[in-house]
Amino acid sequence: MMLALVVAGELVFGLAFNVPRFFRPTMLEVFNISNTQLGDMFAVYGIAAMLSYFPGGATADHFSARSLMTVSLVATAVGGLYMLTIPGPMQMALLYGYWGVSTIILFWGALIRATRDWGGTSTQGTAFGILEGGRGLVAASVAAVAVSLLAFYMPDDANLATDEERLAGFRAVVVFYSLLTLLTAAFVWISIAPDERNEGASFRPLAGMGLVIGRPVVWITAAIIICAYCGYKGLDNYSLYAVQVLGMDEVQGARLASFGAWTRPIAAVIAGLIADRFNATRSLLAMFVVLSVSYGVWSTLTPDGAGLSLIYINFFLTYIFVYALRGIYFALLEENRTPLHHTGAAVGLISLIGYTPDIFFAPIGGRILDANPGIVGHQNYLFFLASIAVCGMLTVALLLWLGRNGVAKLWQVTK
Repeated sequence: MMLALVVAGELVFGLAFNVPRFFRPTMLEVFNISNTQLGDMFAVYGIAAMLSYFPGGATADHFSARSLMTVSLVATAVGGLYMLTIPGPMQMALLYGYWGVSTIILFWGALIRATRDWGGTSTQGTAFGILEGGRGLVAASVAAVAVSLLAFYMPDDANLATDEERLAGFRAVVVFYSLLTLLTAAFVWISIAPDERNEGASFRPLAGMGLVIGRPVVWITAAIIICAYCGYKGLDNYSLYAVQVLGMDEVQGARLASFGAWTRPIAAVIAGLIADRFNATRSLLAMFVVLSVSYGVWSTLTPDGAGLSLIYINFFLTYIFVYALRGIYFALLEENRTPLHHTGAAVGLISLIGYTPDIFFAPIGGRILDANPGIVGHQNYLFFLASIAVCGMLTVALLLWLGRNGVAKLWQVTK
């Protein structure tokens, strides 16, 4: 079951996020779009996803994860087939809106609830660490094969690739991700048992909304996820940084970004174990501190002399701590005593707020990069990430204060 959750949890987002993350320079060339236009496509995804999180959470509290996730994966794979036609910017924006619904309303709440059920009461950090770490292993493995597919269609010097070669390589990547997503739907259906706990109960999509809206700890958790998720979205431009600042070609940039993805399974699992041994909230605080320093230093560096070595150190250091954050932030559900039967509702509201970077981050990041092409744009982008990490530090500190004053314990009165 956990293997199915891990594989599905990554591949459902592969077409929408991993393709542009690892192959951004190639995607910009193939679709003839700018960073700003791609960022606006992500914004459409974010709006559609935002409208889907809360009803998706309520759906997860009622229906079987197996059925919800299977339908979601099939619908997402169908979108990949349309992507093969290389639609224009407006049509691509609509496709991203479609993916915002297909990957969230039936999938996200079901994934988090199933993982929390698997983790029990004492190993939530480990459960979510395994989920995030396993997803990272899947992402890195799939990306490694996809990079090889792209390289197969490109000449030895990728800078000399023709438009036809670049298009053929990109289409091979999209076909690969689409087929894997479809196969994963079958794997989920076979591996996850149907959940009959709510069989016969009436479906009340607004159940639990009043309770979770009235809990400050839910809003603070959502704010923490906003800051952590901005760091994750920041990784989307690392392959572009490798091309525009480090002077790599498209294949080399994609390969370097895929190398960074290999840190995800190690970082997330170790972070989960640490969170279970000590405390998830304090662990999050330490991670935000490291990220704020790392991004701040990186934003001042140029790729010459010792600066190049420091760039690579911060490149991989930020990968590690961003993935560590993602590995444990949903462990706050158990640490803050969220009632199990309201997991879907809480995840719906937290995700509705916490994943708003899907709307605003890429458009802002794209405009920062396009305003000052080259190293200056990337330095400004990294300073932007450093500022968000500082906000994350302050938000976690607020949650610690709430916990000391007993606010987090309000969940205990729920029956």
